[in-house]
Amino acid sequence: MKNKQIETFLYSTVGVVALLIIVLAINVIASAAKQRIDLTEEKAYTLSPGTKAILNKLDSKVTIRFYCSQGDEMPVYFKTYARRVEDLLAEYKQAGKGKIVIEKYNPTPDSDAEDSARLNGVDGQMIQNGERIYLGLVVSLLDEKAALPFLAPDRERLLEYDLSRAIARVVTPTKPVVGVMSAFPVFGQPSNPMMARMGQQGQQPWVFLTELKNDFDVKEVDLKAETIPDDIKVLVVAHPRDITDATEYAIDQFVLRGGKLIAFIDPMAYFDQQNNQFAQFGGGGGKSSLDKLLKAWGVEMESGKVAADRILAARNQQGGIMPAVLLMNQKGMNTNDIVTSELNSLVLPFPGAFTGTPASGLKETVLLKTTTDSQLVDGLMASMSGDQITKEFKSSGKEYAVAIRVTGKFKTAFPDGKPAAGEKDAAEPKPAADGASLKESTGENAVVLVADADMLQDQVSVEVQNFFGQRILRPLNDNLNFLQSLVEQLSGDSNLINLRSRASMNRPFTLINEMRARADENYRGKIKEMEESLAEAQRKLNELQQSKQSGQKFILSPEQQAEIEKFRKKEAEVKIALKEERKKLKKETDALEFKTKVINIAAMPMAVAVAGLALAMVKRKRTAAK
Repeated sequence: MKNKQIETFLYSTVGVVALLIIVLAINVIASAAKQRIDLTEEKAYTLSPGTKAILNKLDSKVTIRFYCSQGDEMPVYFKTYARRVEDLLAEYKQAGKGKIVIEKYNPTPDSDAEDSARLNGVDGQMIQNGERIYLGLVVSLLDEKAALPFLAPDRERLLEYDLSRAIARVVTPTKPVVGVMSAFPVFGQPSNPMMARMGQQGQQPWVFLTELKNDFDVKEVDLKAETIPDDIKVLVVAHPRDITDATEYAIDQFVLRGGKLIAFIDPMAYFDQQNNQFAQFGGGGGKSSLDKLLKAWGVEMESGKVAADRILAARNQQGGIMPAVLLMNQKGMNTNDIVTSELNSLVLPFPGAFTGTPASGLKETVLLKTTTDSQLVDGLMASMSGDQITKEFKSSGKEYAVAIRVTGKFKTAFPDGKPAAGEKDAAEPKPAADGASLKESTGENAVVLVADADMLQDQVSVEVQNFFGQRILRPLNDNLNFLQSLVEQLSGDSNLINLRSRASMNRPFTLINEMRARADENYRGKIKEMEESLAEAQRKLNELQQSKQSGQKFILSPEQQAEIEKFRKKEAEVKIALKEERKKLKKETDALEFKTKVINIAAMPMAVAVAGLALAMVKRKRTAAK
């Protein structure tokens, strides 16, 4: 008996020790493997295919120096974020397969690490208690360096893109040249001396331009240019208002010799109208197009008409619907195209629409489009009254292309050669004697056309914040990602495209938007009925008033009183019906919200509980069988 107890004790002790060793071994192996499960829908914490492609192309070791303060002066908020940065760096190291070297430094005051940080372009940031903290990194390959001076938590969703872009920059230091032509002051404007004395500064360059400069050599091209420099690989044309035939010819020849074009044209540039008094009175100042080029390519865009969509409609701060301001989600995006497949949301204020059939030898790919619950409306009316457009909305039942890519062999829009300088929309432009001009592209080429220029405006695409004296940009949508992805694809580097959608902070509720659109449609019918009743009652009142004698103009007749009472009764009935419709909408929305909460909060615990119960039942059956 005593020997049996000793044997049991030894076996139990050995078993516990063995179990402990197994658990420790599993922890060591798991920590070394760095395998994680990313359950987010957009895979925000998984390295994108673009990053992996960049890392797979590395043929030399790239060093990433991570400077992070470790002392008590570092706020907890930043410490937590720094750990997430370290996790991401570990993912890079693992995916790099020996080509990524991570070095960590703690830049304490007056230390060699602090000197190294400053030498590499990482500056400490002063926090509220007066201490200086470091949270930045430097990517280097031989003599090439790219610094991220401060990793602001507000830009976390852009962290992978910033880091991969830095790696790509040191691997390929030569930047493609991108030209930008615009009627907007996208390059900024200096303040005049009088405004400067009043303390007002000039206008800074637009954010999309500064973002392009991070990856490309950006050059300004005058809107009246008669030639496009040969070193420009991609030309971005943003709102070419009042463009001349000579400049269109220059763009035509640029495309024919192999240059890539991205054109943001607009049948009604809302923000340009705000700054142009002539346009506000119905003039052409807010419109832009490339008429001759579009005609040669078989593409049409109706001037003054904008696309309105009840499903994709945005809402103002008061909750009113704006059918001509499109909150574009994946219902309107080409999910099979590399540029748009990873985007979440775009905002397009009063966009136009492309129609027509591409010319012979050209192929059209639709990148952005409306839903079938859309129509073309007058742009000026849409900008002044969204309610009026909503009330009179009549769905066309077809989709309208808002952004397209045209590929193939292009033919010139100027078969007679270069027009004389200064000519605009001439019926028969006179050619200039400047020698031979290209008539057709020698190889395949690509042109991207977007029927909206306002989407590039800072107030539409980003929110600018001041973070400890540093200008931090918070993307409101994927507008700038869309442009940057287009430029990267056409410039020959598409590896960064898949990273961009992680920056989007706007995740529209598409199902709720559709429910609201259906409810709005019901409201419109009842509101129209009430307005027609009001108009009919007013007409009858006017007829009765005119039939009365001059001395009785201010006395209500029994007929008038009856009509007024009838109208008031009808008005009350319609208001009650509208109230019931709003209740139904709120009920459906609340039910959807509750269902979403149950799925997101209770689904996982319930699944674990069910699995635990099933496991317990299986064990119980096995025990009973023994």
